[in-house]
Amino acid sequence: MTKTWGRAAWAGALAGAVFAVAAMVAAPGVIFAAGTDGGRSWHAPFREYPSVEYGRFPLPPDYDRQGEWTFARLMFPGGPLDGYQGRFDGPWQEGMTLWTQDYPRADRALANAVHRLTRADARSVEQSVSLDDGDEIYNWPWLYAVQVGEWGLTQKEATKLRDYLLRGGFFMADDCHGSAEEAYFVKTMKMVFPERQLVDIPDGDPIFHTLFDLDERFQVPGAEHVNTGHKKDGYVARWKGIYDDKGRIMVALSLNSDLGDSWEFLDDPRYPVKYSALGTKIGVNYVLYAMTH
Repeated sequence: MTKTWGRAAWAGALAGAVFAVAAMVAAPGVIFAAGTDGGRSWHAPFREYPSVEYGRFPLPPDYDRQGEWTFARLMFPGGPLDGYQGRFDGPWQEGMTLWTQDYPRADRALANAVHRLTRADARSVEQSVSLDDGDEIYNWPWLYAVQVGEWGLTQKEATKLRDYLLRGGFFMADDCHGSAEEAYFVKTMKMVFPERQLVDIPDGDPIFHTLFDLDERFQVPGAEHVNTGHKKDGYVARWKGIYDDKGRIMVALSLNSDLGDSWEFLDDPRYPVKYSALGTKIGVNYVLYAMTH
């Protein structure tokens, strides 16, 4: 279900959003031609998969309408650190496995935020995309994955991801916690870019200033870890990235934070609004960065 903006505190937290970026991001044919061409679709049709958190999730009435930007979620196999082993062990290509964490509620919440805060024509539903599905990944210039410290990309998938990123794609990696998961994510990214390093993104990088100025960032815990503020030994939030040769961020990792939960529980009064506000601002900034770089 497309989420609404019901909490007064949330409205206050986002007061002062700069809507002037709409003219910049809505220019047709600049970057976001994916999936639209005079009403004809050149990508795989929308499909909703079973989720580890949700059964049948209501579809928004305009789910079949194309848009200028779509939240693309990466489908992937689980790896040796997969926390769902023994519970959700079916074929990952059919959903109900690790990659569906927070799905589809978080995806649609961020899409709604992008639409409202930037006036970009964001599609109301997500697109689930597999690196094994031919050239489908190239239709979606912005890509998100959850639990990236627990995934299990193959070398073939890593090679495809490398090509996608070098062609201009953007990958947001989220919900990676603690030293073991960080090490495994770094190991996997070395399969993608053996010659590049995962580094801290400096405060002055444009990604933190596309719409919201985000110099004051803090850890965004998942809903189950609000009381402790962290998961495993991931005590400090880090914002890391992999750059291309021109200084463009190709991969953005939110280490020791769970931005997906901040979108998923945006309208849940039990989840602190300060986390939803920051998480959504970061997500919107990352989308606009990908659209303009």
